[in-house]
Amino acid sequence: MSFNQPLGGNDMPRFGGPATMMRLPSQSTAEGLDACFVGIPMDIGTSNRPGTRLGPRQIRDESRMLRPYNMATGAAPFDRLQVADIGDIPINTFDLKKSVDIIRAAYRDILATGVIPLTLGGDHTLTWPILDAVKERHGPVALIHVDAHADINDTMFGEKVAHGCPFRRAWENDCLLNDKVFQIGLRGTGYGPDDFDWARDKGWTVIQAEEIWYKSLAPLMEKIRHQIGSAPVYLTFDIDSLDPAFAPGTGTVEPGGLSTWQALEIVRGCAGLNLVGCDLVEVSPPYDPSGNTALIGANLLYEMLCVLPGVAPGIGSA
Repeated sequence: MSFNQPLGGNDMPRFGGPATMMRLPSQSTAEGLDACFVGIPMDIGTSNRPGTRLGPRQIRDESRMLRPYNMATGAAPFDRLQVADIGDIPINTFDLKKSVDIIRAAYRDILATGVIPLTLGGDHTLTWPILDAVKERHGPVALIHVDAHADINDTMFGEKVAHGCPFRRAWENDCLLNDKVFQIGLRGTGYGPDDFDWARDKGWTVIQAEEIWYKSLAPLMEKIRHQIGSAPVYLTFDIDSLDPAFAPGTGTVEPGGLSTWQALEIVRGCAGLNLVGCDLVEVSPPYDPSGNTALIGANLLYEMLCVLPGVAPGIGSA
């Protein structure tokens, strides 16, 4: 069996070729794939600066610089997995609630093929309907949530569907294994001293950014792997978890965030877990004139691919 491979830079200049994730083959469904890249070009759930509707396209564009072999971990995902880009979910850009329904239905179909979806966002609202579809396929899941914000609001401006609410909705819908939920990188100002305590009260583990300044996150990820064990797990990575010095192209920036090497440690630290889906959200190209935020997002999505079950990376620099 031959496996799909990204188009190489010596076969076609990096500025040419297909406008897919990593210049991979494209197909209209997830049939026959082990993993797929899929975009959700949406920003109608944002509460401040828009622009994440353009995120999937920009991430794909910057991903043209990626090569197939992971020099740090030894992972060669395209030698082991059949991977393609299946395009974007056709959300209703005038109706957020309809878009949530569209996303949920689309991911039911994607997950029914047995594929592991890697999602290019899009604002963080999208994670809730994905988790809803994941629950139907796998039951409640463990969650590794990397973010500057807890996204556990009950409402925003009276609405229960928004990018600040997805994990409250996921909890209400019994999508999560509460003793296996980890929120990493939370920080910034709040409305009161108990802003992050709702999650703690539910049994979630909250690791604020200040707790991990200047530290390697390899030991933390070892503890997380031990606590999650063999449970199915979903990884959601908000690019605003990174310090704006690394990733300014996002809607709600907060100083004092993670470094890119800590981000790599988190994703590489997921190797060995039973990952059933991942997403990278909140890249907003209008605030990213250099393209670096999208480039980092593309690299993190590739790293997610490298730790999926069956890829079996070697021991690298974590």
